[in-house]
Parts: sequence; structure tokens; C-alpha cells
Amino acid sequence: MTTATRKIPPLRLWFPEEDRKEIHQRIERCLAEGQVAQGSNVREFEERFAEYCGCRYALAVSSGGAALEVAMWALDVRGKEVLVPTNTFLATAAAVLLAGGQVKLVDIDPRTAAPNLDILRRSVSSRTAGVIMVHIGGIISPEIEAIRDWCSSRGLWLFEDCAHAHGSELNGKRAGTFGIGGAYSFFSTKVMTCGEGGMVVSDDQSLAKKVALLRNYGKPEPWVTYSTELGANWRLNELAAAVGVVQLKRLDEMIRWREGIAALYTSRLQSLEGVQPILPHGRSSWYKYIILLPQGVDREKFKGAAKERGVAFAGGVYDLPLHRQPVFAGTPPDHFQGAEEFCSRHVCLPIYYGMTREEAEYVVEVLRAIL
Repeated sequence: MTTATRKIPPLRLWFPEEDRKEIHQRIERCLAEGQVAQGSNVREFEERFAEYCGCRYALAVSSGGAALEVAMWALDVRGKEVLVPTNTFLATAAAVLLAGGQVKLVDIDPRTAAPNLDILRRSVSSRTAGVIMVHIGGIISPEIEAIRDWCSSRGLWLFEDCAHAHGSELNGKRAGTFGIGGAYSFFSTKVMTCGEGGMVVSDDQSLAKKVALLRNYGKPEPWVTYSTELGANWRLNELAAAVGVVQLKRLDEMIRWREGIAALYTSRLQSLEGVQPILPHGRSSWYKYIILLPQGVDREKFKGAAKERGVAFAGGVYDLPLHRQPVFAGTPPDHFQGAEEFCSRHVCLPIYYGMTREEAEYVVEVLRAIL
């Protein structure tokens, strides 16, 4: 097995032929009927996704960022403080800010890539309205139920950023169903995708009604130009929903494939001293397979050496935490030791639907050779 013949990307999209045929048929029907917005594909996608997540409501929107933002508007965060982990994509915090709220960044436990209950207890204030938990890489924090109960006891809402967590679950509950709601993304890099798209899931009728209203310019009736509240265009179109419906049918198969690759990695990594995989306590989507490199290993040199051997350890979660982003300039970094350690040591091993065991074995071979 020579390095010259191996190119392992961090991500590869694969749409089986039968899926492509069904997508084409659904899109052809949209075009033939002239119904390319707010039609049967969107309704079916919402119904199937709600059933899959085990919740009462699923509201399709134009992106994962839109799902977060419309949810923050619906939760009325204006002038209120929301706890957001510093180790997340900007969209999580931006949703709060764009809805008029105030972001208070909190640290994470590097063993789980999420805030633990102790961190949240130290961070809460009298101005805090709620907590956003992010399921990094598809891993639900093992403390999520304790965090939910603590939030409830303090009169705070718990909202979940499930952008990585399609199909993830803990103790029989799917991501997005632990708190008042959750936001999913169907961007092109995600476990299931429709190019661009998102979904807000919830069991709360009031939240669901508000999201449905706000995503379409505050109009109670979709096709009537009469707005009762200030909303925006966060709608998902029929063509994207057609892809989403078909991808959802394939989701469990895609996760099982990823589980096989993840199991191989976990088995092989046991012999590598100092390498610490971030493993789930329940079911993970395996959007990412995250490891912490041994102490003292230069992360950037490691990634460069791997790239020379044809393996791309790209797509970190996240390489630069929010407190180090220019948009949050002035945030003191000494408050985020856990995130600093995680971001300086972690890499994500390539994992995707269609990846072969031979490719995964080569990734481990390269990892072993460098370390």
C-alpha cells in the first residue's frame, strides 16, 4: 500500500442510483405541477422528520442557521442573556445576536466537547434566559438530562443545536427532544443533506406555531399577504425538500455505515499511546470521529504530515473557538481552558458514507506512522 496511490478526503458525498432516480421523479413532479414552494415535498419532509425524531412538530426552513435564528426569535431572546459554548460554529451565537439577545460564551469539557453542568452553574446569571447545547460531531453530552433538569429548576429553557446530530440519541431519546426544541442543518457536509436546509423540532405547541409564523414573514396563511408579526423569509423550497425526503429514508443506513468505520477506528486506536477518542455514551451520527492527539504533538505539523501521505485531517470542530474569532474580540481567553485544550489537540479522522474499510485502515496506518 503506497502513499502515492492513496487520497483520502475528509468528506465524500454519495447518492445511490435509486435515490437519484427518486429525487429526479420528485423534482419532475414539482416542475410539472408548477409547485416549487410550500408544497407536498416540504410537508412530507416535516412529517417524516418529526416521526423520526419522536417529536410532535418539525418545521422546515432554509438552512441550519435559519433554524437557530427563527427559534431564537420565537423564544424572544431580545435583551436577554443566552449561554452558548465557545466551541461551536458562529451560527449558534449569531442566531442569538441577530434575534436581539446577548451571548455569554461558556467553556467546554474537552472529554465531551460540550459544557458540563458545573461549567453552566458557574456561568449562569440573573439575566440568563436559556442554554444552547451543541452536539459536536454528533455526540450528545452524557450530562444532557441533568442539564435539562437543572435548567427547568431555574426557569431556563434548554435548546439544542443538532446540526451534527442527525439520528444521535441518548437513553432512547433523539437529539432535539431533551429541551424545548432543537435545530438541524442539512448543509452539504452533513450526515444527510439537501444542499441547504434546516429543521426546527419541538414538542412545544407554542414554539412550533411561532416558528411557523415567523419563517414566512409573520403570515398566518402562507399565500395571503397579511402579516400579524414581523418575520422573514426562512422557508425551505420544494426542490431541496425532495432531496431531504429521500436522504431521510437512507439516514439509518448511512449512520450504520459510519458506525462500522467508527468501530474500526476505535479498535485500532487502542494500540496508539496517548491518543484519546471522544466516544459517545449513546448513539452518535458519527458526523465526525474526533480524537485528541497526545500531549505535546504539534497539531498543524501532524495534519501537514498526514496530507503529504494523502490523508486530509480537515474540518475540525472547531479549529478556532468563538472567543478567538474577530467578531468576539476582547473576550479573555483565560476563561476557556477546556476549549483551548480541545481545539489545540483535536483532529477529525475521515469518515463518510461509502468509505471502505481499506481506506479507514490506511488512515490508521498514516496516523501510526506519524506518531
